[in-house]
Amino acid sequence: MTDTTQAQQNSSATNPSETLNADELSATVAQLETEALTKCQADLAELKAKSAELADQYLRAKAEAENARRRAEDEISKARKFAVEGFADSLLPVLDSLEAGLNIKDASLEHIREGAQATLRQLVSAMERNKVVAINPAANDKFDPHLHQAISMVPADQEANTVVSVLQKGYLIAERILRPALVTVAAPK
Repeated sequence: MTDTTQAQQNSSATNPSETLNADELSATVAQLETEALTKCQADLAELKAKSAELADQYLRAKAEAENARRRAEDEISKARKFAVEGFADSLLPVLDSLEAGLNIKDASLEHIREGAQATLRQLVSAMERNKVVAINPAANDKFDPHLHQAISMVPADQEANTVVSVLQKGYLIAERILRPALVTVAAPK
């Protein structure tokens, strides 16, 4: 045999094993591709489920926020509607006292005065319970433009920019000016 023939026989002897290895390699590659595809499909299904879960959570949170907003609006509406309820309730005894006083036919001037004073005490008490406090500065108190409204400046024997007299009391409601006190102020000398 020649060297060429022997090389061909050797090469044909090695070819079947190489073909077998190529078939095994091809099968292994196919199996790996199948496993990778299966894993990718499983990952995709898991991600789709997670996405659906997150979308559901988002929709629920959005609905809950909308419900909370709606409840808050209802509460604000009710608070505005019934804000004066407590104040009105505390004024009812004053109303009752005034009506009772007017129903007395033969009241003396002294009885009318006593009734008016008692009714005034009830009214002041009702105002204080509802955090309405009078602003009534004394003479010589420093003028405060946040609490007082100067009607005029008058010459006086006291320090300039101090209260000379109160023409009308002012009122605070929960530390907020409801009406400033109307005052006259000492003019600079």
